[in-house]
Amino acid sequence: MRTLILLFTALMITACSSQKEQQTVTVYVSEDQVFSEPILKDFEKETGIKVNALYDTEESKSTGVMNRLIAEKNNPRADVYWANEPVRAEVLRQKGMLASYRSPSAVGIPEVFIQKEYYWTGFSARVRLFLISEGVDRKPDSILDYANKAYKGNAVIANPLFGTTTTHIAALFTLWGERKTKAFLDNLKQNSTAISTSNGESADFVAKGRYVFALVDSDDAMSRLKQKKPVTIVYPDQKKGEPGVFVVPNAVMMIKGAPHPKTARKLINYLLSSKTEQKLAFADCVQIPLHSGVKMPKGIKPMDQIKVMQVDYGEVAQKLVEIQPYLKLWLEQ
Repeated sequence: MRTLILLFTALMITACSSQKEQQTVTVYVSEDQVFSEPILKDFEKETGIKVNALYDTEESKSTGVMNRLIAEKNNPRADVYWANEPVRAEVLRQKGMLASYRSPSAVGIPEVFIQKEYYWTGFSARVRLFLISEGVDRKPDSILDYANKAYKGNAVIANPLFGTTTTHIAALFTLWGERKTKAFLDNLKQNSTAISTSNGESADFVAKGRYVFALVDSDDAMSRLKQKKPVTIVYPDQKKGEPGVFVVPNAVMMIKGAPHPKTARKLINYLLSSKTEQKLAFADCVQIPLHSGVKMPKGIKPMDQIKVMQVDYGEVAQKLVEIQPYLKLWLEQ
């Protein structure tokens, strides 16, 4: 009898430990902690699942946790990766580090923002648009206006070796081809376009009237509008035959060999929901929902009213690596 009692007790302890184990999820996060942490706290409150989150720091922005994931490839500790753009997701996919998962919450998200084998899914996006000084007679409305002599010496763009500017240029290479994109960049330089350190600095330069316009992320533009700076925004390349705006969605994915696959799926479903997209739309980052019909603040267009650049983010990721030597030489010339 004593043996049976001990055996029963051991089984109960094992069962409770297993249940507790499945009530946790570990997520690595590249999205800014100030915006992502409240979402993860809400998930904890609503599901009772404990979230162990590891965030990128400003010093290692967008690469720190990704490099840690790569280092842990043979012994995964993370269940989910929340990336602030899909290029990092593609790096991990191409290294065979992701598990395919088709979330029911992804229904309604346009296919261009979903990896075709469901290794990652996009949500809540930034778009690349023009921030323009008020009072400009002819507002630029195409990225090709960087080469327009009417704006010579009056435009600024963030350093193309870093951040979303690099990704945007890589997208142009996949869309336009090498010859046209290199010609555009050469013309941009010949038009005395200034190079800033970041999208934020570009936005500040325009807000202070130092330059007429800049190509920046929508969150940078919206923050200057909220500050009531003398600026306006334009969505470039919206006409027939033009490429449309480049979109930078968040991306969420499950890590191959995730210790907690059940809770990982629940977290992914939560992040991809319209409810989460609405929260991020009304946060200071003002991210644009990929689901249609989600309530949004005034001043920003919903995605179904924007002409979007149609690109393969996997191809963009590969091209981004290929063009690094060229971009370094281009900056030095």
